[in-house]
Amino acid sequence: MNTEKEAFLKEFGNDYGYPNAPINIDQITASQFKRLDGLVYLDHAGSTLYSESQMEAVLKDLTTSVYGNPRILLCTINLRNSQSDASMATCDIVREARQQVLDHCNASPKDYKCIFTSGATAALKLVGEAFPWSSRSNFMYTMENHNSVLGIREYALDRGASAFSIDIDDAGHHGGGFRSTSPSIKVSQHLIQRRNQVRFPEEVPTGSTHNLFAFPSECNFSGVRFNLDLVNIIKEDAERILTDPSMLKGCWMVLIDAAKGCATKPPDLSKYPADFVVISFYKLFGYPTGLGALIVRSEAAKMLKKTYFSGGTVAASIADIDFVKRRDGIEEQFEDGTISFLSIASIRHGFKLLNTLTISAISRWGCWWHTSLLSTYVRKQLLALRHENGAVVCMLYGGFSSEKLCNESGPIVTFNLKRPDGSWFGYREVEKLASLSRIQLREFIFITGCFCNPGACAKYLGLSHLDLLSNIEAGHVCWDDYDIIHGKPTGAVRVSFGYMSTFEDAKKLIDFIVNSFVSLPHQSGQVHLPRSIPYSSEVKFYHEDFTELRSSLRL
Repeated sequence: MNTEKEAFLKEFGNDYGYPNAPINIDQITASQFKRLDGLVYLDHAGSTLYSESQMEAVLKDLTTSVYGNPRILLCTINLRNSQSDASMATCDIVREARQQVLDHCNASPKDYKCIFTSGATAALKLVGEAFPWSSRSNFMYTMENHNSVLGIREYALDRGASAFSIDIDDAGHHGGGFRSTSPSIKVSQHLIQRRNQVRFPEEVPTGSTHNLFAFPSECNFSGVRFNLDLVNIIKEDAERILTDPSMLKGCWMVLIDAAKGCATKPPDLSKYPADFVVISFYKLFGYPTGLGALIVRSEAAKMLKKTYFSGGTVAASIADIDFVKRRDGIEEQFEDGTISFLSIASIRHGFKLLNTLTISAISRWGCWWHTSLLSTYVRKQLLALRHENGAVVCMLYGGFSSEKLCNESGPIVTFNLKRPDGSWFGYREVEKLASLSRIQLREFIFITGCFCNPGACAKYLGLSHLDLLSNIEAGHVCWDDYDIIHGKPTGAVRVSFGYMSTFEDAKKLIDFIVNSFVSLPHQSGQVHLPRSIPYSSEVKFYHEDFTELRSSLRL
């Protein structure tokens, strides 16, 4: 064992590698992830890896069981004697899977239902489409939100509601521990958005006013974890942080985007009774893809207004007159068509794997548990790096800019790298060199990029509206190579750890950065890397679009 790992274990050894679980980290990687074969996989925020035993169990299940279409019958016990065994077996598996999802978030089946969707985005779209927006409604969301959450804004604005983003200060979310009383949560509100001409105007607002607040349990850009006390504050005591009287009318409902956060710290819905929680299964255990879930509070589901009906969601319909009778069950009302029952049958094997490790072993409270301590180690190492002239090498994003890192933080580290003269290395350079070093990172480019989190990207990179519009004018779009424009980064490098990540993975990352980007005394003047793509000679300008965008933002 080398001295660096000895030092690491001296600091983290009691908590590294699941010492109290049936199998430790070395056994996990040796038996379940042999296919990596030296590859350092650091994109678990994008998708974690499925294990070999998990896929073997899925294959055995599918090749030894017969699963029929569950829509052939109503999944009720009183039909058990008259329906096909294959379809009934599928119904049993689906019921079991729903319960596993609820258990994962400590949600009582008396209070919550699990609706399967084609992914987390589809679950968010369902909420946006069916939410009872009115001209008196408000859609409030944190700046740090995925584009799939921001898309809900379109439904709100089309119905005449107002929409606005907020920054939350001192809410326990800069990695800090959550305080049960949360005495100092402060909200900074951005510009209120309304549309002069709504697509579906309301003649006379009737009934109760419903407002929606959306935030992620963990920011997929920075790894910052939000204070779940926000759920109770917004639902029960909104006047504590909202000062505008118009925002206190009606009831507030809360949506948690847990697609990323559920993998290491699922929200406890017995303590934080959010109305809607979104889950993505491939982020939990790698397989299956194309399957997500919306956990919805039963009372909240009753006020959703669904327009479309399909096979499986209706009890009866008549083709040539305006008549339809919808099913009573919440799941049946919102799961259009045949659910992905073979994928649903597969998730129990993923949950079995997590239960073997135990979620508490993966992410117990505090900063020193497996995935969090790996990210903490990397942050500390990156912050300590200096060029030969003393210049800082790394800029971290997410409130981790000091040496004080004993905070609760997610398993994400997002950063950019600087040259000795203070200019930036483009993140494309980092990604390309990493691929040569067999390190797989994930980087997205700004607008729909920045890990599909434009608000967090702009916030942490310090990009103003004028900066963003200038980048658009320069022809910068998602997935292009313009990583530096006008001397500023347009995105960042993100690394993220999973339950099977090791110290060796983290160490190889640090070694790669030191060897490739740090100017050391004995290497002075010898760091040769590809130059960033120049913005002055290769860009195109779109003055008409730029003018229209400036006008729409009133700049």
